[in-house]
Amino acid sequence: MPVLEIIGLFAVALTAGAINAVAGGGTLLTFPTLLFFGTPPVVANATSTLALTIGNVGSVYGYRRHFGAVKVWMGRFVPVSLLGGFLGGVLLTHTSNRTFALLVPFLILFATLLFMSQGLFRRLAGLDNQPHRPAATRAIWGAIAFQFAVAVYGGYFGAGIGILMLASLGVIGLRDIHHMNALKSVLSTLINLVASVWFIFAGLIHWPKAAVMTVGAVAGYFLGSHYSQQIPQQRVRQIITVIGFGLSGWTFYEQFLR
Repeated sequence: MPVLEIIGLFAVALTAGAINAVAGGGTLLTFPTLLFFGTPPVVANATSTLALTIGNVGSVYGYRRHFGAVKVWMGRFVPVSLLGGFLGGVLLTHTSNRTFALLVPFLILFATLLFMSQGLFRRLAGLDNQPHRPAATRAIWGAIAFQFAVAVYGGYFGAGIGILMLASLGVIGLRDIHHMNALKSVLSTLINLVASVWFIFAGLIHWPKAAVMTVGAVAGYFLGSHYSQQIPQQRVRQIITVIGFGLSGWTFYEQFLR
């Protein structure tokens, strides 16, 4: 690879890793960058997924002290995340990116609005005053179903799954943004891991580019997860909201206005 391409892929993966550690959407940086450097679309998607998956280890490690607080939720969401991620990976090898790409702006916008409206949704559902009543149980099962859908989408393309998961976790009652990010990091890693395994066996990985991006992503994920915990929770929520609207606006432009 040319030196310029190596530097470009490393820098973009570093930035994408940091963004994913806080909110999500890093795929919207890595995927078009790979396309810019001449990578076929399906290979670019698979290569980006693998690099960010390995890089996410840095984020998981950075949030490790919060795992105890979300252990119960991991047991509820891990099985559907694994299944959904695998199905999404299989779907990618049998269909075009175009249909799902058109949905990306709407999914991210919906997730951002949902993330902003967590308190309102919880009050309307009666979850604030009755956190352990049947309403909460119904919300949990709804969140599990939603997580499965997010996992399928994540295995297929994955842009914005972090914001989708943060929105869902907020609605069902998680309040500490760092606990939410810890759980999101584990679930997104598992979703992309099973998809990446499928991509490897399907021969869709461009290994030299994946290697360069993995190094950048590991550093970005670790830095993002580490320093985001030094920022007040309200500020992190504001950053996530800005990222969400920014990604939504950018993808609307890319899909419908260019």
